[in-house]
Order: sequence, then structure tokens, then C-alpha cells
Amino acid sequence: MNEKMVVRLLALLLITSPLAGQSTQQARPSDFEQGDQIFLEVEGDSQFTKAFSVGPGPALTLPVIGAIPLSGVRRADVETYLTQQLRRYMKNPVVHAKVLVRLGVLGEVEHPGYYAVAAGSVVSDALMAAGGPTKDAKFTSARIERDGKGLYVGNAFQDAFARGMTVEGLGLHTGDRIIVPRRGDPESKWRIIGILAGIPAAIIIATQLHH
Repeated sequence: MNEKMVVRLLALLLITSPLAGQSTQQARPSDFEQGDQIFLEVEGDSQFTKAFSVGPGPALTLPVIGAIPLSGVRRADVETYLTQQLRRYMKNPVVHAKVLVRLGVLGEVEHPGYYAVAAGSVVSDALMAAGGPTKDAKFTSARIERDGKGLYVGNAFQDAFARGMTVEGLGLHTGDRIIVPRRGDPESKWRIIGILAGIPAAIIIATQLHH
């Protein structure tokens, strides 16, 4: 191999290596989705101490600094990652970051709605954020849905709950819903059927009396 060929190969490697590294980084999956939140606390700086929503990208837009990309960042690494990013603008910042996932807690709970729950929280924490199940809840039939499809249903949900699985461990995303159905009341069911069955007879008697 002559000297010119070696120089060309080295030049090609210098050009393509950064591109290859970028492609690999871009291909890495991200734990973050638009609508997630990060509760950020930077000691001694109040403008960065609040909950920020994850926007398109995904990216986190901070005051003054602007958008910080979250592509390829894992939830477990976000505190370290944001510390590194903020060091570019601050001197030795002390950063605390907690990932919040917005989940629906619906059905037979005291305060149905959507709640921002820490990714490290167990499922019971999400339920308690909504005030817990009502007295009419059929908790054995509770389930977790995504886009109308069951993720954890029946025994799978009960097992996750009993084992203290976290939001992160279950792979839940913003927009997923925990549904607690209402417990059936057999006595009231038969009572209603009895009332409906008696209506025709009452109509007949009323008609006969009228004539």
C-alpha cells in the first residue's frame, strides 16, 4: 500500500468516524416522551427550581439556557446528565432532578384525574394521589391501559401491585391510565329486575280500573 493510499484512508476515517458516532447516539432510545415532567432543583438558583415539561425532541427548555436535548437519555441518568449540561453555564451547580410521569387514575377513586407521579413511585402511590379507591371499588379488576388497550390486567396488575413495582419498572408512559372499576351489587340488580317485571302487571291493573 503506497503512501498516498494510506493518507487517503486516514482522511476518510477522520471524516466518517464522527458521523458514525452521531448515528449511534441518535439511534439510542430515550425514556422521555413529550408531556413528561422533570422536577428540577438547582441549589441557590430559584429560577431553575420547579417542574419543567418535556417538549418535542424530546428536549427540556430552561430559562435563559434554552432547549437541552434528551434524546438517548435514560430516566435513571437524567440528574447526572443535567448536571453536566448546567456546568456549561454555571460553576459547580448542585442539581437534583426527579422524573414525573403524568398518569390517569380513573374510575372508583376518590378524586379521579391525571396526576404527575414520580417515575420511582410504586403503583399504590399513584392511587393514593387520587385519594385511594372508594368503598364501591372492585380493586381485583383494576387494570392499566394505554390507548384503550390493556397493559396490566387482572392477575398481572395484582401481581405488580403486590410486588411494589414502580412506574419506571412497569414501563409506564405519560398518558397511561390506571382504571379502577365499580363493584357490582347483585341485590340492587335483582331489585331493579323485579321492579321492571312488575311494571306490565301494574299497567294492566290500572287499565282495568280505568274501564
